[in-house]
Amino acid sequence: MQLTNRSKNVVNKKMSFAERIYLVAIAKGMWITLKHFFRKNNTHNYPDVKRTFAPVYRGWHVLKRDANGAERCTACGLCAVACPAEAITMTAAERERGEEKLYREEKYAAVYEINMLRCIFCGLCEEACPKEAIFLTDRIVPSDYVRQGFIFGKDLLVEGVEPEKRVDVSVRQKHIQEKKQAATAAQ
Repeated sequence: MQLTNRSKNVVNKKMSFAERIYLVAIAKGMWITLKHFFRKNNTHNYPDVKRTFAPVYRGWHVLKRDANGAERCTACGLCAVACPAEAITMTAAERERGEEKLYREEKYAAVYEINMLRCIFCGLCEEACPKEAIFLTDRIVPSDYVRQGFIFGKDLLVEGVEPEKRVDVSVRQKHIQEKKQAATAAQ
């Protein structure tokens, strides 16, 4: 009784002298090597030659600020819930008097950490955020030999207050809005 059609009959025939010395196999292998030797090189000499990325490339995370310089994140936790790798952790705190310029809402993320070793750069955190506070940029996360440096806190994630230190995510915002519109149109 056969369960699939993938079975093969194996024949144990004697090998000829030419097959036993493997000259044909060596010649085929050398031919493949020579073909690849004269092809165009696919590697880039990074950091001298930078590769162009697609506009929807997902890299280093950034926590955005609004036009007034206040952090957009309200510590709702939707990004942490949406993260399939459970890489995002946060601790919420209430805004004190005099901190109105620092935080938009009454609640803010006192601690916001992303474990970059665990993150799979899927972009679900930015899709889940109702305040458009977190985005994945086109910056590459640097590599290192030490694990402790890959837990990114607010010091590495929040963009600067000055306009020249802002991170442009307009391409990502447009892509996410189109994705949301297509999802609502499909429903």
